[in-house]
Amino acid sequence: MKPAEKLTVAESQAQAAAVGNARTGASPGGPIRENINRTWWDKHRHSSIVWALRAAVLIAFLVLWELASGTVVDATFISKPTEIWARLVEWIKDGTLADNTWITLQEIIIGFFFGALAGAVVGYIMASINILFEVLDPFMLALYSIPKVALAPLFIVWFGIGIEMKILLAAISVFFLVFLNTAAGVRDVDRGLIDAVRLMGGNKWDIVRKVVLPASMTGLLTGLKVAIPYALIGAVIGELVASNQGLGYLINSAAAQFDTAGVFATIVVLTIVATILNFGVTLLGRRVNRWKPLNEH
Repeated sequence: MKPAEKLTVAESQAQAAAVGNARTGASPGGPIRENINRTWWDKHRHSSIVWALRAAVLIAFLVLWELASGTVVDATFISKPTEIWARLVEWIKDGTLADNTWITLQEIIIGFFFGALAGAVVGYIMASINILFEVLDPFMLALYSIPKVALAPLFIVWFGIGIEMKILLAAISVFFLVFLNTAAGVRDVDRGLIDAVRLMGGNKWDIVRKVVLPASMTGLLTGLKVAIPYALIGAVIGELVASNQGLGYLINSAAAQFDTAGVFATIVVLTIVATILNFGVTLLGRRVNRWKPLNEH
């Protein structure tokens, strides 16, 4: 073949590649970068749409609530969003909200920490020793089934009406949920992975550190997420039963005065606290689960 013909063939191939890139929208030497950018943009756009829809739903709900109050339903029973906001502003200005929220936050956080810690440790130990789990599991389930409200009067007798009683009630509420989920996660670990580590010469610590703990982490995180509202419930129940401070006390005080706006205002604060705690556990879960492989779509 002549040099001129070789040049013509090369030019033809280059032209064909250029036409192909033009049709597919790919840049020469940059299709991977473009695909990555497009994927990032799609995710960003999807997230923006989701948040916009959430905001629209919330605004629509508040508007309907405001319009229905006093017209469709008696305002004494459901109050109004504007009145709830006014009560929150009033409590913020006079310090009522900050003082009582701080008391309840201490009860929730301390109770959640110790309850989750004890539940994780006991759940791991019991699930790791088969005979111990088989003997004690029915007793743990029986204790878990006891309504925590029924324990409040007993805790008052034991610990009085101070903050210790509310912390313990929150911790007990969290303990069983974390225990059950952690134990389930440990017992669901793939036995084949444990045998593989043993065949490679791993000891018990290697099995615990490289197999059991990572594999059971999903159960633990599930227990933590589920336990967050129960920590709030335990602390608030303690305050409702016997307390002169805290968000539960604010609910009692507002209800006694038929102040529906005050009750709803306190519920809004509790919802915000629960959302923040859930967000914290979600961040913890993302950090802990970085070892997992990415899902393929």
